Amino acid sequence: MRYILINDQIRRNACRAIQEAPEGHTVTIAPKTRSNEQNAKLHAILSDLASSELKWAGKRRDKDEWKAIVISGHAVATDLPGEVIPGIEGEFVAIRESSARMSVARSSSLIEYAIAFCVGHDVDLRETRRGGFMDARAA
Repeated sequence: MRYILINDQIRRNACRAIQEAPEGHTVTIAPKTRSNEQNAKLHAILSDLASSELKWAGKRRDKDEWKAIVISGHAVATDLPGEVIPGIEGEFVAIRESSARMSVARSSSLIEYAIAFCVGHDVDLRETRRGGFMDARAA
């Protein structure tokens, strides 16, 4: 069961559920994570990057590659420490935060960073606009 703490009655319901929970169950209190709309907006931006002519490290990148690049850049830009470690087969692996576990505020910051990157690199945000994710003034 999941409770979104928006009023006192729901808080009481959550407390009752905790008191009645069987032995061995767990409880997690965490900030709200990104919304479905934020997820859709980010993926529209990543689709626009993937369909653009922009090359990174010498070649065009797909949506998943752009996701890793944008999240990594955002982390560095916001002073979140990253780590590159040797992988199992001797390759290099970038350890980065998960966009699925980002708070609403962090996700908003990532989206703003991605849009600014696109604007700075003349990437047409066609899918982003088509999805209704751009302010009319910015479109």
